[in-house]
Amino acid sequence: MDMTFDRLSSTRFEEFCADLLRANGFVNIDWRKGTGLSTSPADKGRDIVCDHLRIEPDGSQHFEKWFVDCKHFRNGIPPKELRNLLAWAEAERPDVALIAASNFLSNPAKEYLEAYRRNNRPGFRIRHWEKPQLARMLRGKVSLQRKYNLTSIPIRSTKDILRAEEEFFIKVWYGRKQSAAAYRAQGTPEYIIKGM
Repeated sequence: MDMTFDRLSSTRFEEFCADLLRANGFVNIDWRKGTGLSTSPADKGRDIVCDHLRIEPDGSQHFEKWFVDCKHFRNGIPPKELRNLLAWAEAERPDVALIAASNFLSNPAKEYLEAYRRNNRPGFRIRHWEKPQLARMLRGKVSLQRKYNLTSIPIRSTKDILRAEEEFFIKVWYGRKQSAAAYRAQGTPEYIIKGM
């Protein structure tokens, strides 16, 4: 099944990312929209701030702080679009700085991230989830796929499927039904023939 994020606005993509994080066990999700307007200019490179429970091999647990920058681009994301997230991550030191891309990072952006890691050795991990990773994380999460209309083939609701099943049953029943004369010849009572 092919996933597409093209029908979403940038704000709706951010909302989708917050829901996807929640569905994958993230907690304390703060979508930093900050305004009722369609865009959120004051997020400072952090569209979402959240925590992820990490369980160590010895069973100890702790929360990791994640900064998430949601990038909704039809083309590859250029390096300049990553700078705000990295600057705020340098200043506030989360455990992970994540770029969630509705499409793909451009090759120059990937090279920029690699050079940034190598030259700056940041005190946080840099991750990026592109369209294939997002699609893989959505497998089995039909309610999210339906809520955001993400599949190229529409997903029917249970109500629609049951309605189609009932229609199919009736059509098959009528198709197999004999004439009233044939039922009378078999001795079927008249009230049953009338009901049919």
